[in-house]
Parts: sequence; structure tokens; C-alpha cells
Amino acid sequence: MQSEHLPSWCPESSEVFAFTNRRLDLATGTITLDYRLDGIALQERFVLPGAPLEPLASASAIEAGLDLLHWLAAISYWKAGCPVRLELEQRLPDQDQAAMLERWYRLGLAEFAYRNRLPRRHWPTWPCVEAGNRTATPAGLERHCLVPMGGGKDSLVAVERLLSLGLPVTTCQVGNASRILAVAERVGCPHRVIQRHLDPKLVALNRAGAWNGHVPVTAINAAVLVLAALVYGHGRVVFANERSADQPTLVDDRHGAVNHQFSKSLDFETDFGSWVRTHVAADLEVFSLLRRDRELAICAEFAGLTRYHEVFSSCNRNFHLEGPRTERWCGACPKCHFVFLALAPFVSRRQLLEIFGSDLLADPAQTDGFASLLAIDGEKPFECVGEAAEARAAIMALAESDEWKSCPAVSELAARVRPLAPPTLDELCQPGGPHRIPPELVS
Repeated sequence: MQSEHLPSWCPESSEVFAFTNRRLDLATGTITLDYRLDGIALQERFVLPGAPLEPLASASAIEAGLDLLHWLAAISYWKAGCPVRLELEQRLPDQDQAAMLERWYRLGLAEFAYRNRLPRRHWPTWPCVEAGNRTATPAGLERHCLVPMGGGKDSLVAVERLLSLGLPVTTCQVGNASRILAVAERVGCPHRVIQRHLDPKLVALNRAGAWNGHVPVTAINAAVLVLAALVYGHGRVVFANERSADQPTLVDDRHGAVNHQFSKSLDFETDFGSWVRTHVAADLEVFSLLRRDRELAICAEFAGLTRYHEVFSSCNRNFHLEGPRTERWCGACPKCHFVFLALAPFVSRRQLLEIFGSDLLADPAQTDGFASLLAIDGEKPFECVGEAAEARAAIMALAESDEWKSCPAVSELAARVRPLAPPTLDELCQPGGPHRIPPELVS
């Protein structure tokens, strides 16, 4: 960043964010996204493997995919100052697209706004054209499944379901996380690693006092995976987002429903899938295979996938862009607590200790962490964890288990949950609810 911008820039005086250019270099596989925040040039890059690339999809579909990624990836940079004025130097979205973008920014950054106590005026209005940009046509894509891997249990359950149906699968990841690479190697399908490079100026902006916080990274990943599917000729991008992701983290008077997992929700998936089929490629399907299942049902299924138990991890401290911050499980975060608790009814205590390396429920210091998952005060942690009802049902099941009922955390928390009459494990493990899974893949 040019030093002359630093003394004068601050988020409170931020005025304009510009989308300047975006391009895909087929020779190197590099996607370049250019922006300006109050005159400060910013650039993000993704690199698709396998260059030189020969996209199966048409140039118009690639351009539409670039638009989608350009507009969505900008959220990481726009949030630094939250200027209400946007300038688009390439194509403009149409009215429907602009409405979706406004909604994605507002709901995808609801947690960010809540934590930073931002007023409503910070949400931008997108310039747009009246007529639709175009009606997408089929790109001739194959019924090949591109499955993003996160290193955890959900994507593994999704992959195994697809493989059991005899479908062709390629796994992929965004970023270099070694834990995901180890899991993908255990799966054994073809695997692609998409590089992502944030502009280092973002760190300098943060040091200068930029607004900072949670962004809907799954939405950004979905957009780059759409481009990858177009390039490689895959007609299905198959996520492993579960039904539990639809539940808000909390409901706030100012910001309404605040959902840490908005970009994993059916709400976002429906909008996003409609955008892709209408504006990008009519034969490209983007959906979650696990949408009908809660976390508990996924854990019950994962319990039988023992070949992955020694390599998977759901602890987010493994998956930072700058590298892992723990050895597989930190044992102290909400993700570790929830996965431990949700798996406990379905695997033996010995198996669970082999997975985590320690007995979290036997540690009195961890009781408050498990208690937060129960959301007795109406709020659950800002993390990708299941519903409070699932945590409550798991605690009550463990309270009836000879292996677990003597643990102080189990007995203490069961006493707090019992008056709430939580549903049973069997009730919560039944699939149901709305979804966008192709009929032939519904199990």
C-alpha cells in the first residue's frame, strides 16, 4: 500500500468502492480481481490448477462466472470501510442480480455488523441495468460431481454417498490446508487444489483501523468453484451443508436474524443456484447433498466411516489462510466441543478418545464450553455448530449411557437440560425439510 494513503484513510471517512477489472488467464490459470477502496488499489488472485486451461464452457459463460466471483469476493475488501457508494467499471448486474447481491452482503455480513455495532446506513446500493443480462444456455457440462472438501466429517459423508451411487467425483479445496490434502488422499478421488491469494494491503488496512470480522467465505468459494466447474466441464458442484445451518445464531432487534452460517443455508443456496442456472450455465447444478440432514444424523453416518477417523478434523484452527494454528484438534473451541458431543452417542468412548486425544467431557474446565452449545440463554456460539436442540438431545442421551453418565459435564448439563424436554436423538436424526437435491440423489 502506498504510504500516503495510510495517514488519511479511516473507515469512518470511507466513501467509494470500485470494481475495476477481472480476468482469467488461460495460460496460467490465474483469476485476477481488481478493486479500489477510496483510491487504494486492491487485487485478489485465485489460481486454477492444470494450466494451460482449455475451458469446455463458452466464453460468455466464463465471463458471467467471472462477474459473479468479482462481485462476491469483493466483500472481503468492501467491509474494510463499508462505503455506501459503489462504482462498477465492467458490466453492471441486472435488477434481480443487484437485489441478490444487496441481500447477500447484508445477511452474509450480519454477524460482522452485529459485532461491530454498525448502523444500517453502511449497506450499499448496487447500480444496475433494468433488463436481464442474458438467459444462460447449456454449456455441455458432464454429470461429474465437483465436491469441495473442508477436512471434516460432512464432506466425507457427502463423498461416500456419491461414490456409493457410482457417480464420478473430483474433490477440491480452496487454499493449501495440509489437513484437507491428507483427507483427500484418503478418499482417493482425483483432487484439485485452487490457490487463493488475498491482497496483503488488507492487513495494512486492518492495522489502520478497518472494520474487520466474519465474511461469508462459503459464498466466495462457491463462486470460484462455479468457474472451476465451467473450466473442467463438471455439471455439478456438490456441497455438504446440513439442515442445521439454516438456524440463526441469534435474533437481534437491530439486525434481525444473525446467522453465522448464512452462506451455508438453503436460503443462500436457492438464490445462488438460481443465479447460476439463469446467468451462467443452464446445465450447472449447485446444491448441498446433506440439506435434509441435521448434524446428529451426519455424525451417526460418519461413525461407520472408520477409515477417516484418524485423519479428519473439524477444528477451524486448522484452516487459516496463513496456516494451521493447532495440531488437528485444539480441544477448546466450539467446533471441537460440538463434534465431540455429537459423535459421543454413536461411537465408543475409546474411539472418541483416539480421535481427539483427550476426553473433553471428563474435563471440568470444558463444561462451560459445552454449556454454550445448549443456548439456554437464547444464543449459541458464532461458529459452524449444530442446533441447540441437537446438543441438548446428545447430552440427554449421554446421561443414559453407562460410559458417559458419570462425567461431571454430562451430569451437570443434563440437570439443566432435562426441564426443557428436548427431542430425542431418533427424532433429530430423521431426514426432512426443503432441499434442492436432484431426485435421483435423494437417499
